[in-house]
Amino acid sequence: MSGDYFARATWRNPNRNTVRIAGGAIASAAEEHFSGRLLEIGCGSKAKSQLVGRFVDRHVGLDHAGSPHGLDRVDLLGDAHAIPAANGSFDCVLSTAVLEHLEEPAAALAEACRVLAPGGTAIYTLPLFWPLHEEPRDFYRYTRYGAEHLFRGAGFEVVEVRPLAGFWITFGTMLGKYLQRFRRRPVAWCVDACVAGLNFVTPWLDRGRFHDDRYAWMVLVVARKPIAAAG
Repeated sequence: MSGDYFARATWRNPNRNTVRIAGGAIASAAEEHFSGRLLEIGCGSKAKSQLVGRFVDRHVGLDHAGSPHGLDRVDLLGDAHAIPAANGSFDCVLSTAVLEHLEEPAAALAEACRVLAPGGTAIYTLPLFWPLHEEPRDFYRYTRYGAEHLFRGAGFEVVEVRPLAGFWITFGTMLGKYLQRFRRRPVAWCVDACVAGLNFVTPWLDRGRFHDDRYAWMVLVVARKPIAAAG
């Protein structure tokens, strides 16, 4: 089923490598840490169910009324700062590339911790290098250290903060996205060829001695609500 999720990551898609890397990292972390009842904060079309659905008993999607991704797959309509659910309602939480769009990320994380059962796990992805998107609701970018600080402050135990890829993946993706402005006849084929070349070459360059994760476009956070926590 996860293969359907990666179908959009074609060679001429500048996001090919980021979709594949982030999707693989989310699925791997979910396999290790998820079970029971899942809340996805900022679920959009719930496409991530193709990555994590097999590890949980129920996947509940939360999004706000103004979501640019539509409301057809939304189960809970509400705000990430005030989730309409009781304390400890969920065994796990997923939120991918959402925290940068929230005015008060620390408050949103504390709210996610509230609805998570003690011992439950949250998986988040947070961008460090990415163009402005969904404007004007695009407020923040996160280093691995800023992410760890926010999660600890919200009451989580941080299990892992992992940079996703390094300089070459970030560089290739950003250049490929920038080139899309020139993708029109008669040079669209040239742009597609350049993007495909970047998608092919940059994963190889991002390995070994060429790897530098200080330039990772995104970090993945795995955090746990302490078992002793109340609520």
